[in-house]
Amino acid sequence: MKNTPEIALEAVRNYLNQISELTDTDWNFFSSKLIRRELPKKTIFLPVGTVENHISFIVSGIVRLYIPKSEPSKEITFGFSFKEQFISAYDSFLTRRPSLYELQTLNNTTLLSITYDDLQEVYSTTQIGNLIGRLTAERLFLIKSKREQTLLNYTAEERYLDLFKNRPEVIKEIPLKYISSYIGVTPQALSRIRKRIIPSKL
Repeated sequence: MKNTPEIALEAVRNYLNQISELTDTDWNFFSSKLIRRELPKKTIFLPVGTVENHISFIVSGIVRLYIPKSEPSKEITFGFSFKEQFISAYDSFLTRRPSLYELQTLNNTTLLSITYDDLQEVYSTTQIGNLIGRLTAERLFLIKSKREQTLLNYTAEERYLDLFKNRPEVIKEIPLKYISSYIGVTPQALSRIRKRIIPSKL
């Protein structure tokens, strides 16, 4: 079912209320700044070298974070973000410097986004702005930290299982070449891992 604007906004508010209850005044001001974006599958909505100007809430879809290379087979996928998570190249957003990586949709994706200038206004007017910034910063940190920790501490098979243990539904949504890059193995090695794993574990 396609998300209506009202349902999408409700999803954002419910998510934020789990962390800190919002006043109607703060929510109404913040939500008035949100821009709905419908992005087709495989859309690069933040190219490398571009200054990030948005923080976005994923209403539906999957976003890949990766470092592009001249040879696509050598791209480095270092994270994925899913439904009901905030996404941004937040380091670029904060510093106003060009991003060193790209954000790409892996399927049809709906975002609710706020611009840098609008968020500064939210910061100065409400309490919610600091919450959005903190959640986005934490999200980007966890994406990078989790990949680094799993590469150091787990086998490739364990990394594969860990990626999907809480989201088995995404296995069919993410191309294997991105998964293999994320867990640090070749596509051929990933194929061998998949053959060893009992389907009921996935």
